[in-house]
Amino acid sequence: MNTLQDYTQLKYCIQILYENNGGEGGYPESRRILSKDGGQSVTGEWTPELEQWVRQQALEAGFDTSGIAPVAQSSQEHLDAERFAAWVEAGRAGEMDYLKRRDEQGVLLRSGVQVAIPWARSVIVCALNYNAAGPLSIEEAASGTGWIARYAWSGKVVDDGELLPTDYHDDLLGRLRQVEAALTARSGCETRCYVDTGPLVERAAAAKAGVGWIGKNTCVLNQQLGSWLLLGVIITSLPVPPGTETEVAADRCGSCTRCIDACPTGALVAPHEMDASRCIAYLTIEKKGAIPEQLREPMGRQVFGCDICQDVCPWNRRAPVAAKPGMQARPDLINPALEWLGAMDAAEFKRRFKGSPLERTRKKRLQRNVAIAMGNSGEQRFLPQLEAWSAAEDEVLAESAQWAIGRIRNPPSKPAPESAPSRGGKDGAALC
Repeated sequence: MNTLQDYTQLKYCIQILYENNGGEGGYPESRRILSKDGGQSVTGEWTPELEQWVRQQALEAGFDTSGIAPVAQSSQEHLDAERFAAWVEAGRAGEMDYLKRRDEQGVLLRSGVQVAIPWARSVIVCALNYNAAGPLSIEEAASGTGWIARYAWSGKVVDDGELLPTDYHDDLLGRLRQVEAALTARSGCETRCYVDTGPLVERAAAAKAGVGWIGKNTCVLNQQLGSWLLLGVIITSLPVPPGTETEVAADRCGSCTRCIDACPTGALVAPHEMDASRCIAYLTIEKKGAIPEQLREPMGRQVFGCDICQDVCPWNRRAPVAAKPGMQARPDLINPALEWLGAMDAAEFKRRFKGSPLERTRKKRLQRNVAIAMGNSGEQRFLPQLEAWSAAEDEVLAESAQWAIGRIRNPPSKPAPESAPSRGGKDGAALC
């Protein structure tokens, strides 16, 4: 083998062969594997020098901060697993079935890393700042516009100067692979990379790795970077020696409850506790079928995700603006015109959103969200589009459009709550 890529490919081939021959989740802890020079190396453990080196590798890959958390069957791990199971049992995961997956013994896969990956001993958590130079969702916007979550604005400039859509899942995974390849070449440990798809709760791992604390809005907060953070993880077989764990970041939310107070749907049911089934980010992206009618008015003009609980957070007032390639803001997605979004056909949707986070919600769900936003705008000019949708073959879109028509023709007499931000209540939303 002459290149790092050759070595990495061989490592994955060995992993696949092992798993296909009955290895549950990968190599046993005491395994030996080929090193880059063709010899053998034994999995070791984390040292201060290795940890500092990995942090530097993460910075060179474009991450803004990183940390390492141990994976252990501690009392805290068991408590976290019990809380997660109770959260799922209470129905707060909504229709997100990937959060409910269980092993053959019925244990939730995300209740602990070692449930799905027995050889796991530590998790490298890498965070990327995605804050963009643009308005906040709580600021006044032009009439008849919608709101797309900040992280979905991302684009990448190509050779001809065009700004093409990007998806943070792909961007972060590429950066993680760079760190992973360097680590496996140096230590010979077993690894797996995940961006939102791994059998763990990333924010809990981030807190244990010292990346930040979990705020009352359930987002990871970093004192210098704020909460505009995308997380990626590398699970490794390297144990963290007892007594050398990273100090957990102190909770600095204090008595502030601005995020809870600003959530129009009441998704933040208590400090640090989210009912995802009420979250507008969930409703506009994950939720299939009809959105519960009682939650439509609080959705305001949100058409994809939501940023309010981060927009009102004092820790984000001085959050630095990201300047990473692939994370440039696409101007057409900042306060987009509802009329423009509603008029998109399949070809236009594909051209604008293929390769971006919005592709995930698909055209019919985006139209459902736009119909509700049009209804909440109260503007008569949207009636022709809504009337056309009201006769659509898609029953969910037709019903949503009929609701929106009724709202425009018979607007509610009750004003929006004064405590809601400019996009709350009539024009507001919540964030998961």
